[in-house]
Amino acid sequence: MKLAAGIDIGSTTAKCVILKDSQVVASSLNPVGVNIVRDAEEALRKALAEASIDRSEVGFVTGTGYGRYKISFGQLTVTEISCHARGAHLLFPGTRLVIDIGGQDTKAIRVSERGEVVDFAMNDKCAAGTGRFLDVCAGALGFDVAEIGPLSLQARHPVKVSSTCTVFAESEVTSHVSRGKDPKDILAGLHTSIANRSLSLLQRVGIEPEVTFTGGVSRNEGMVRSLSARLGLPVNVSPLSQYMGAIGAALMGEERLKGGAAQ
Repeated sequence: MKLAAGIDIGSTTAKCVILKDSQVVASSLNPVGVNIVRDAEEALRKALAEASIDRSEVGFVTGTGYGRYKISFGQLTVTEISCHARGAHLLFPGTRLVIDIGGQDTKAIRVSERGEVVDFAMNDKCAAGTGRFLDVCAGALGFDVAEIGPLSLQARHPVKVSSTCTVFAESEVTSHVSRGKDPKDILAGLHTSIANRSLSLLQRVGIEPEVTFTGGVSRNEGMVRSLSARLGLPVNVSPLSQYMGAIGAALMGEERLKGGAAQ
């Protein structure tokens, strides 16, 4: 049977995953620019090259994410909410709740025992509590966003960050710095602020174990720790968590190849 590819075009990155028998055999990630079609093609090209797979071996391409309708060479487009649910269920079959924190929004998704979406809630009004929020605040402290997770875990006296607006939070961070607060304590406060905001979304759909964390922010170990502490529950995270939407998309394509209906 031919392989299935899933391409997730998000607000900041394009992810591609190729599945064989529901196992990830290749993945890729690249930035999203103004030419989404080219970015999607590049994501697929990089994934194929990683595993030395010829394009002719891929029998089905499913697109998801904000830019899914620009993936003109795909056979199917599916909402990222459904794809994150299916991807999380594939990697963690006991998943009943997904928290997806990406570059520009946050989603809480309640999942059935079969990986189907039961309910969901989104924060799509602004970038508060998202990857963009962390990027801006990290920059205000002079750090790269990749550094802030480990640094936040070194905090001794976390500082409360009350602003949920990205612009106001940046000003609040600057104010804490001017008062001599330790940057690690400020970072811990920022992570707690996002965890509190995420908890509110999760409560809207109903909290129950297991919880799986997806999206780019799931790579941030400080955010994983803060979210788990606020929930009072362990949080599933995989090295592939950032690719969860693409995994779910590829899984739906694989089902089509096998003659099943993608959900």
